[in-house]
Amino acid sequence: MTQYLIKGVSVLGRKPTDLLIRDGVIAEGDAAEGTQVIDAGGLVALPGLVDLHTHLREPGREDAETVETGSRAAARGGYTAVCAMANTSPVADTAGVVEQVYRLGREAGLVDVQPIGAVTVGLAGERLAELGAMATSAAQVRIFSDDGHCVADPALMRRALEYVKAFDGVIAQHAEEPRLTEGAQMHEGEVATRLGLTGWPAVAEEAIIARDVLLAEHVGSRLHVCHLSTAGSVDVLRNAKARGVKVTAEVTPHHLLLTDERATSYDPVFKVNPPLRTQADVEALRRALREGVIDVVATDHAPHAVEDKECEWAYARPGMLGLETAISIVLDVLGEDWDLIAERMSRTPARIAGLTEHGRDPKRGAPATLTLVDPAARWVVEPGESASRSRNTPYAGMTLPGRIMATFLRGEATVLDGKAVK
Repeated sequence: MTQYLIKGVSVLGRKPTDLLIRDGVIAEGDAAEGTQVIDAGGLVALPGLVDLHTHLREPGREDAETVETGSRAAARGGYTAVCAMANTSPVADTAGVVEQVYRLGREAGLVDVQPIGAVTVGLAGERLAELGAMATSAAQVRIFSDDGHCVADPALMRRALEYVKAFDGVIAQHAEEPRLTEGAQMHEGEVATRLGLTGWPAVAEEAIIARDVLLAEHVGSRLHVCHLSTAGSVDVLRNAKARGVKVTAEVTPHHLLLTDERATSYDPVFKVNPPLRTQADVEALRRALREGVIDVVATDHAPHAVEDKECEWAYARPGMLGLETAISIVLDVLGEDWDLIAERMSRTPARIAGLTEHGRDPKRGAPATLTLVDPAARWVVEPGESASRSRNTPYAGMTLPGRIMATFLRGEATVLDGKAVK
């Protein structure tokens, strides 16, 4: 294993120091002969980023993404662990499928890929999947989600919350009352009316969150809300946390930056679920993230093949790329508050997912699982340069702040000088 000496790096924005990486940990002592020296003057060291919401598409849609290509995009974005959503084909609703995804991640060796198991068989919302078998499998699944579909049946949701409580699992809900969003194309509001597109009302999200926090409170189980997108949802969440409900929530980078005005172009790259909301919603989400009402930033990285995006808006599949641009969007939103960024993008998501080797600040004795950011860098998003197999980024042509220069997973470099090593 190569040894590295990272010279003059600022850990979490503090006074510059040197970090010696040896045998997979940040070590004490002097660098041995042959140690690779990295001049990190001006760079900031963060604990490796952890994404609670990634779509890797494998098995089934390898034309859009594979575990390997998605892992490479994640490493280039500063991530050392990603939680892979269950809406693959076949669905990750059995021990066999989650173990397949887990092993593909191990083979790629770029990030730790932690599979998320489906809550219901085939994501159909009719009967519980093999939650216990997935939890005791080699993948040791702890988060379960039907993301892309809401667990709309309250009795089924209650049973899922009760079941996972036995092994401290988490149900991650895609909050969308389906009867309120039939045929929906974008956020319900003034822009949708002007464009003549069927609206996706904010209350469809808020009603499910309100129901589920009551169920989680009743059961005493852990609930996680995926891709929170409205000011009303923030209010529900704030109230639930004040009562001590075991609920956490995530927000995506695109919901922190983009609004429904983007739909005026009719460019399907801006079609996403939940939809882009209003500027007032964006501002409420930003405040909630700073305050800790929203716990984490999660990318909802959703790669799509060309034919699924380059078509009419109504027929386009919802979703955007997010892994390689997330740190830049968060820097733009939060500024250089490195400790807060580490909390929202590494420590807390690692804690929610039970990834004990991740989310640990770079210091002597800790695993050398970290990322180096150049806060002074400015870069233009070029879709063709993405490590992802897909190209559906909403930031094409935009100049973004900050860039990942290096990523290390247990002492192994996965990115150096901004380029993937493997």
